[in-house]
Amino acid sequence: MEMEMEMQGNDKDRRTRRDKDRRRIRDTDRRNRHMRDKDRRRRRRRRDKVSSKQHTGIYDNRRIQKLEKTGGGLYIPPFRLPSMMPEVEDKSSLEYQKMTWDALKKSINGLVNKVNAANIKDIIPELFSENLLRGRALFAQSCIKSQMASPAFTDVFAALVAVVNTKFPQVGELLLRRITLRLRRAYKRNDKHQLLAAAKFIAHLVNQQVAHELIALELLTLLLENPTEDGVEVAVAFVAECGSVLQDLSPKGLHGIFERFRGILHEGAIDKRVQFLIEGLFALRRAKFQGHPAVRPELDLVELEDQITHQASLLDKMNADDDLVVFKLDPDFLENEKRYEDLKKTILGDGADGGDEGSDDDESSQKEEDEEEEEQMRIADETGTDLVNLRRTIYLTIMSSVDFEEAGHKLLQIKLEPGQEMELCTMLLECASQEKTYRRYYGLLGQKFCMINRVYQENLEKCFVQQYSMVHRLETSKLRNVAMFFAHLLGTDALPWHVLAYIRLTEEDTTSSSRIFIKFLFQELSEHLGVHRLKERLSDPSLHADFESIFPRDCPKNTRFSINFFTSIGLGGITEKLRGYLKSMHSRIMQQSEEEDLSHRKRQRRRRD
Repeated sequence: MEMEMEMQGNDKDRRTRRDKDRRRIRDTDRRNRHMRDKDRRRRRRRRDKVSSKQHTGIYDNRRIQKLEKTGGGLYIPPFRLPSMMPEVEDKSSLEYQKMTWDALKKSINGLVNKVNAANIKDIIPELFSENLLRGRALFAQSCIKSQMASPAFTDVFAALVAVVNTKFPQVGELLLRRITLRLRRAYKRNDKHQLLAAAKFIAHLVNQQVAHELIALELLTLLLENPTEDGVEVAVAFVAECGSVLQDLSPKGLHGIFERFRGILHEGAIDKRVQFLIEGLFALRRAKFQGHPAVRPELDLVELEDQITHQASLLDKMNADDDLVVFKLDPDFLENEKRYEDLKKTILGDGADGGDEGSDDDESSQKEEDEEEEEQMRIADETGTDLVNLRRTIYLTIMSSVDFEEAGHKLLQIKLEPGQEMELCTMLLECASQEKTYRRYYGLLGQKFCMINRVYQENLEKCFVQQYSMVHRLETSKLRNVAMFFAHLLGTDALPWHVLAYIRLTEEDTTSSSRIFIKFLFQELSEHLGVHRLKERLSDPSLHADFESIFPRDCPKNTRFSINFFTSIGLGGITEKLRGYLKSMHSRIMQQSEEEDLSHRKRQRRRRD
C-alpha cells in the first residue's frame, strides 16, 4: 500500500510540473505575439507618416540633407532616384549632382558587370552614352574589381578598355596606372591571388596594345630576378597569356626571358611542380603559342592605327587619383555635361543619323579633332617627362630589337610630334657611340630612316655638324663609333657629301680629337668604297667647292698639311691632284722669284749705266 501511494504521489507531482511548463510556454508565446503585433503597428504608422511627407517633399529634402552630410554614402532605391531627380529645380545644385553621380556609378557598374564576348558590341554604345570623362575613375575601378572577381573574363574587360581608350585615352591611362599600383602592392604583400589577376590584366592590355610591351618585360624581369615558386608560377602564366604578342613585338626580349627560365630549370632550386610548368611553357613556345591567341577574333574590335599605346614602368612614381572616385562638387557641371553630350553625338552620331549627309560627318569629325587638340593642349606636360619617356622608349626599342628592320618597324610605329624626329636621330647616334665596338646595325638603321623620310636626313646632317663641333669631348672609342656611323651613311649616299664642307683640314682649325675623327671617317670610307671609288667621288666637279676645305689650296702650308695628313693615315693616293697642284705652285713661285731677280739685276745695271 505504501508503495502504491508513493507512486501515485510522484505521478501527481509530474503532472503538476508538466502543467506549469505548458502555462509558461503559453505565456511566453502570448508575449511574443504581442511584441510582434506592436512592432508591426509601429512600422505601419511610420510608413504612413513617410507616405504623407513624400507629397510635401519634406522626406526627400531630409534624405538629400543627409546625403550632403554623408558624402554620397546613403543608399537610394533605384525606383526612387528617377522620381527624385526631376523634383530638383536647380540642375547645377549639389543635390542634383550627387544624384546624377550615384546614377552614373550604378549604370557603369551594371554595364561592366554584364559584359561578355557575345554582347560587348551592344554594351559599348550604352557605355559611351554615360559620361565616361566624369566617371573615368568609376569605370577603372569597376573594371578592376570585376576582373579580380572573374579572371576568366579578363580578355573581355581588356577589349572593352581598348575600345574606350581609342576615344578617351585618359581613361585607359588611369586604368593602367591603377592596375600597375595594385600589382606592386600585391607583389610587396606576397599576395599570389591578387598578383596573378593583376598580371593577367596587364598581359591582355599588352595584347590589345593599350599598354606598351616594355612593362611586360619589366614585370617578367622582376619576377625572375630572384625566383620563388609563386613568382615563377605567375611569370609562366603571364608569358602564356601575352607570349604571342611579345614574340612579334620583341622577340629578342622574349628570348632573354626564356633563357632565364632555362637557367632556373638548370639550377633546380624550385619545386618539381613549377619545373613542369616551365617545361610546359617551352612546349607552348615551340608550338608558337597555339591555343593562346593574343586577341580572339570576336574581341578584335580596334584597328591598329586607332589604338593609343600608353607607356608605363614599374619603377615610375604613379598617382592612383583616388579622389576621382569620391563625389565632388563641379562648378561647371552644366557646361561639362553639355560638352560631353556633343562629344557623345560625335562618337555615336553615325549610327543614330544614318541618313545624314557627308558634310555633317565632316563637321563632327572636325569638332572631334578640335576637341582632341584642345585636350592635348590642356594636358601638355612642360616638365620634360614626356621627352624623357620618349627617349627611353626609343632607347629600349633600339636595344631590344634583333635586327635593323625590326627596329625600324617598331620606331616608325611611335607617334612623334612635329620636331621630335631630332630626338630619334640623337638617340640613334648616342646608342651607336655607347658600344664598345662599332656595330653595322646602327648604320643600316640610320640609312633606312634617311631613305624613308628626308626629315631624318636633314636631322642627321645637323647631328654631323654638332658632333664635329663637340668632338673634343668624346673618348677615342666614341670618336671611332661616331665616325664609322657617319662614314656608313656617306658611303651608301644616305647622307649627302656636302656635309664634309664643315670640316676644314688645317693645322690651326683642327685639334687632335678632330684629326682622329677625320682619320676614322676616311679610313672607313676607303674600306667601304675602295680607294679608287673614293678618289673618284672626291674628284667630282660638282662637289669641288665642298671639298676645298679638306684639300685647301689657299697657301702652300695648308696644302702641305693636308697632303701629309692623308699620307700618314695611308690614303696618300687621294691627294695626287693636290700634290700636282703643290708642285705647279712651287714651280710658279720659283719662276716668279727668278723673274723678280732678273728684273732686279736689270734695274741695278741701268743705275750703273
